[in-house]
Amino acid sequence: MTQSATGDLKTKHRAIWASGDYSRVADDVIPGLGERLVRATPIGPGTKVLDIAAGTGNAAVPAAATGAEVVAGDLTPELFEAGRRKAAAAGVQLRWEQADAEALPYAAGEFDVVISCVGIMFAPFHRAAADELVRVTRSGGSIGLVNWTPTGFIGQMFATMKPFAPPPPAGAQPPPLWGSEAHVTALLGDRVGGLEMRREHAVVDCFADADAFRTFFKTNYGPTIAVYKSLAGDPERAGQLDRELTDLAAAHDLGGGRMEWEYLLVTAQRT
Repeated sequence: MTQSATGDLKTKHRAIWASGDYSRVADDVIPGLGERLVRATPIGPGTKVLDIAAGTGNAAVPAAATGAEVVAGDLTPELFEAGRRKAAAAGVQLRWEQADAEALPYAAGEFDVVISCVGIMFAPFHRAAADELVRVTRSGGSIGLVNWTPTGFIGQMFATMKPFAPPPPAGAQPPPLWGSEAHVTALLGDRVGGLEMRREHAVVDCFADADAFRTFFKTNYGPTIAVYKSLAGDPERAGQLDRELTDLAAAHDLGGGRMEWEYLLVTAQRT
């Protein structure tokens, strides 16, 4: 991919995540996911932490609350205003910096702990992102990730949207692959030790019903907004996507709008 094409792709991805209101997704739908990741890693007072693709700070803010020195990096700085409000409400301080997961502006081995909560998985070129993740972690340092799985609800949501979406750039890989144990193992390889992966579930109970889920994601979640935007001239296909997303949510409803969204929790140490 040429430098110009790469720049265009980054601009497009930034615009996708700047659309809607991701802070509502992080705060209303999956509020505890970042805290779960922080508990799984050795983050504490004085620890130098990088949160890759930090978004509005779902993991970065609870990491800072432990007394760690936290950098929240994201390709989309438009998300930082909501993150700063969240940090102020929690009474914590951290650095917010624009940073591309595939080309991080940090030195090799700069951080004791590097984390990402359903963030790095959306960088389109997985090998480049994994190489940067490992590079900026010091020898003996820790890595912690939470990624949606291909078989879980969000993985199935992306599979549902795929036939309606524009084709991805050549070489890009689907985000939920980061929720596959085999894929993560292949990406990290022998550069890490003590690799542990476990499937867990985030309980989501903020939607009254399947229609409420669909409406919320059409309004607030960047990737869903982008797919519907591409269908603006085809109301029939947009209506079909409406029905398929509603059916997906209804199939996962455990009663009263309660769902469980599967994710992969990954922890490892840099060798």
